[in-house]
Amino acid sequence: MEGAIFYWVFWGFWIYLTFILEKQNPYRLKLSAIVLLVLILANVQFTVGVFQLQASGLFMLGSCYLFIGQEKRGALIYFFICSFTVSIAYVTFHLFEIFDPIWIIFKKEWMMGITLWYLAILLQKTLKGRLLIIFAGAMQGEILYAFILNKFEFPYLIGTFAYLDVCSLTALLLTGWSALENIGSILQNHFHFFEKGKQKSS
Repeated sequence: MEGAIFYWVFWGFWIYLTFILEKQNPYRLKLSAIVLLVLILANVQFTVGVFQLQASGLFMLGSCYLFIGQEKRGALIYFFICSFTVSIAYVTFHLFEIFDPIWIIFKKEWMMGITLWYLAILLQKTLKGRLLIIFAGAMQGEILYAFILNKFEFPYLIGTFAYLDVCSLTALLLTGWSALENIGSILQNHFHFFEKGKQKSS
Protein backbone atom coordinates (compact mmCIF):
# COMPACT_ATOMS: atom_id res chain seq x y z
CA MET A 1 0.00 0.00 0.00
CA GLU A 2 1.41 3.36 -1.08
CA GLY A 3 2.17 5.66 1.83
CA ALA A 4 2.72 2.93 4.42
CA ILE A 5 6.53 3.36 4.47
CA PHE A 6 6.12 7.14 4.62
CA TYR A 7 3.77 7.08 7.62
CA TRP A 8 5.84 4.54 9.57
CA VAL A 9 9.14 6.33 8.98
CA PHE A 10 7.89 9.89 9.52
CA TRP A 11 5.95 9.02 12.67
CA GLY A 12 9.07 7.25 13.94
CA PHE A 13 11.19 10.32 13.20
CA TRP A 14 8.66 12.60 14.89
CA ILE A 15 8.56 10.46 18.05
CA TYR A 16 12.37 10.38 18.17
CA LEU A 17 12.70 14.15 17.62
CA THR A 18 9.97 15.05 20.12
CA PHE A 19 10.55 12.62 22.98
CA ILE A 20 14.03 11.05 22.66
CA LEU A 21 16.44 13.59 21.12
CA GLU A 22 18.15 15.80 23.69
CA LYS A 23 16.41 19.15 24.18
CA GLN A 24 19.63 21.14 23.72
CA ASN A 25 19.83 20.11 20.04
CA PRO A 26 19.31 23.31 17.94
CA TYR A 27 17.49 21.43 15.15
CA ARG A 28 15.08 19.52 17.39
CA LEU A 29 12.11 21.92 17.37
CA LYS A 30 12.45 22.89 13.69
CA LEU A 31 12.70 19.32 12.46
CA SER A 32 9.84 17.99 14.61
CA ALA A 33 7.60 20.85 13.35
CA ILE A 34 8.57 20.16 9.72
CA VAL A 35 7.96 16.41 10.07
CA LEU A 36 4.56 17.01 11.69
CA LEU A 37 3.52 19.50 8.99
CA VAL A 38 4.55 17.05 6.25
CA LEU A 39 2.33 14.40 7.87
CA ILE A 40 -0.59 16.86 8.09
CA LEU A 41 -0.21 18.02 4.47
CA ALA A 42 0.17 14.48 3.04
CA ASN A 43 -3.45 14.33 1.80
CA VAL A 44 -3.77 17.97 0.68
CA GLN A 45 -3.83 18.44 -3.09
CA PHE A 46 -4.10 21.54 -5.28
CA THR A 47 -3.73 22.54 -8.93
CA VAL A 48 -1.28 25.00 -10.48
CA GLY A 49 -2.04 25.52 -14.17
CA VAL A 50 -2.10 22.08 -15.79
CA PHE A 51 -0.21 20.42 -12.92
CA GLN A 52 -1.66 18.72 -9.85
CA LEU A 53 0.48 18.79 -6.73
CA GLN A 54 0.41 17.21 -3.29
CA ALA A 55 1.17 19.86 -0.68
CA SER A 56 3.59 17.82 1.47
CA GLY A 57 6.16 17.46 -1.32
CA LEU A 58 6.08 21.16 -2.15
CA PHE A 59 6.40 22.03 1.55
CA MET A 60 9.46 19.78 1.87
CA LEU A 61 11.02 21.40 -1.20
CA GLY A 62 10.47 24.87 0.28
CA SER A 63 11.93 23.76 3.64
CA CYS A 64 15.00 22.34 1.89
CA TYR A 65 15.50 25.60 -0.02
CA LEU A 66 15.36 27.54 3.27
CA PHE A 67 18.06 25.35 4.84
CA ILE A 68 20.22 25.38 1.69
CA GLY A 69 19.83 29.17 1.41
CA GLN A 70 21.65 29.57 4.74
CA GLU A 71 24.85 28.07 3.27
CA LYS A 72 27.77 30.08 1.88
CA ARG A 73 27.94 30.80 -1.84
CA GLY A 74 30.41 28.01 -2.69
CA ALA A 75 28.43 25.43 -0.75
CA LEU A 76 25.20 26.79 -2.25
CA ILE A 77 26.43 26.13 -5.81
CA TYR A 78 27.58 22.64 -4.84
CA PHE A 79 24.18 21.90 -3.21
CA PHE A 80 22.48 22.99 -6.45
CA ILE A 81 24.71 20.67 -8.51
CA CYS A 82 24.07 17.75 -6.12
CA SER A 83 20.30 18.24 -6.02
CA PHE A 84 20.23 18.58 -9.83
CA THR A 85 22.17 15.29 -10.12
CA VAL A 86 19.62 13.58 -7.86
CA SER A 87 16.79 15.07 -9.97
CA ILE A 88 18.27 13.67 -13.19
CA ALA A 89 18.74 10.25 -11.58
CA TYR A 90 15.14 10.32 -10.30
CA VAL A 91 13.67 11.26 -13.70
CA THR A 92 15.89 8.76 -15.55
CA PHE A 93 14.71 5.94 -13.29
CA HIS A 94 11.06 6.78 -13.98
CA LEU A 95 11.60 7.08 -17.73
CA PHE A 96 13.41 3.73 -17.86
CA GLU A 97 10.50 2.24 -15.92
CA ILE A 98 8.10 3.42 -18.66
CA PHE A 99 10.20 2.38 -21.66
CA ASP A 100 11.65 -0.87 -20.29
CA PRO A 101 9.83 -2.05 -17.13
CA ILE A 102 11.38 -5.53 -17.26
CA TRP A 103 14.54 -4.35 -15.46
CA ILE A 104 12.54 -3.55 -12.28
CA ILE A 105 13.60 -6.81 -10.61
CA PHE A 106 12.13 -6.08 -7.17
CA LYS A 107 9.98 -3.43 -5.48
CA LYS A 108 10.43 -0.08 -7.23
CA GLU A 109 10.55 1.98 -4.01
CA TRP A 110 13.45 -0.11 -2.69
CA MET A 111 15.39 0.11 -5.95
CA MET A 112 14.98 3.88 -6.07
CA GLY A 113 15.68 4.27 -2.36
CA ILE A 114 18.94 2.30 -2.55
CA THR A 115 20.02 4.17 -5.72
CA LEU A 116 19.37 7.60 -4.18
CA TRP A 117 20.96 6.53 -0.88
CA TYR A 118 24.19 5.54 -2.65
CA LEU A 119 24.15 8.73 -4.72
CA ALA A 120 23.70 10.89 -1.60
CA ILE A 121 26.63 9.16 0.15
CA LEU A 122 28.86 9.85 -2.86
CA LEU A 123 27.84 13.50 -3.17
CA GLN A 124 27.65 14.71 0.47
CA LYS A 125 29.60 13.99 3.65
CA THR A 126 27.08 15.04 6.32
CA LEU A 127 23.65 13.62 7.14
CA LYS A 128 22.11 17.10 6.85
CA GLY A 129 23.54 17.62 3.37
CA ARG A 130 22.49 14.15 2.22
CA LEU A 131 18.90 14.59 3.39
CA LEU A 132 18.63 18.05 1.83
CA ILE A 133 19.79 16.95 -1.62
CA ILE A 134 17.53 13.86 -1.52
CA PHE A 135 14.32 15.69 -0.56
CA ALA A 136 15.01 18.70 -2.80
CA GLY A 137 16.37 16.68 -5.72
CA ALA A 138 13.58 14.09 -5.70
CA MET A 139 10.87 16.77 -5.65
CA GLN A 140 12.58 18.68 -8.46
CA GLY A 141 12.69 15.36 -10.31
CA GLU A 142 8.95 14.91 -9.73
CA ILE A 143 8.24 18.34 -11.26
CA LEU A 144 10.52 17.65 -14.24
CA TYR A 145 8.96 14.20 -14.77
CA ALA A 146 5.44 15.71 -14.68
CA PHE A 147 6.57 18.33 -17.21
CA ILE A 148 7.85 15.59 -19.57
CA LEU A 149 4.64 13.55 -19.23
CA ASN A 150 2.55 16.67 -19.82
CA LYS A 151 4.16 17.01 -23.26
CA PHE A 152 2.50 13.68 -24.11
CA GLU A 153 -0.72 14.70 -22.31
CA PHE A 154 -0.34 12.08 -19.56
CA PRO A 155 -1.83 13.22 -16.23
CA TYR A 156 0.54 12.95 -13.26
CA LEU A 157 0.13 13.97 -9.61
CA ILE A 158 3.35 15.55 -8.32
CA GLY A 159 4.51 14.45 -4.86
CA THR A 160 2.34 11.34 -4.50
CA PHE A 161 2.66 8.78 -1.72
CA ALA A 162 5.01 6.80 -4.00
CA TYR A 163 7.40 9.78 -3.95
CA LEU A 164 7.01 10.14 -0.17
CA ASP A 165 7.73 6.41 0.27
CA VAL A 166 10.96 6.69 -1.72
CA CYS A 167 12.10 9.77 0.21
CA SER A 168 11.20 8.18 3.56
CA LEU A 169 13.02 4.97 2.75
CA THR A 170 16.10 6.87 1.55
CA ALA A 171 16.05 9.05 4.71
CA LEU A 172 15.85 5.92 6.87
CA LEU A 173 18.78 4.30 5.05
CA LEU A 174 20.84 7.50 5.32
CA THR A 175 20.10 7.82 9.05
CA GLY A 176 21.10 4.20 9.61
CA TRP A 177 24.30 4.69 7.60
CA SER A 178 25.14 7.86 9.55
CA ALA A 179 24.68 5.93 12.82
CA LEU A 180 27.10 3.26 11.54
CA GLU A 181 29.62 5.92 10.54
CA ASN A 182 29.51 7.49 14.01
CA ILE A 183 29.29 4.30 16.06
CA GLY A 184 33.08 4.21 16.47
CA SER A 185 33.25 7.62 18.16
CA ILE A 186 30.15 6.82 20.28
CA LEU A 187 31.68 3.57 21.53
CA GLN A 188 35.03 5.29 22.10
CA ASN A 189 33.39 7.98 24.25
CA HIS A 190 31.39 5.34 26.13
CA PHE A 191 34.43 3.20 26.94
CA HIS A 192 36.49 6.27 27.80
CA PHE A 193 33.79 7.34 30.28
CA PHE A 194 33.64 3.79 31.66
CA GLU A 195 37.43 3.68 32.16
CA LYS A 196 37.41 7.09 33.94
CA GLY A 197 34.69 5.83 36.28
CA LYS A 198 36.68 2.69 36.96
CA GLN A 199 39.82 4.70 37.81
CA LYS A 200 37.87 6.94 40.20
CA SER A 201 36.37 3.97 42.01
CA SER A 202 39.82 2.40 42.47
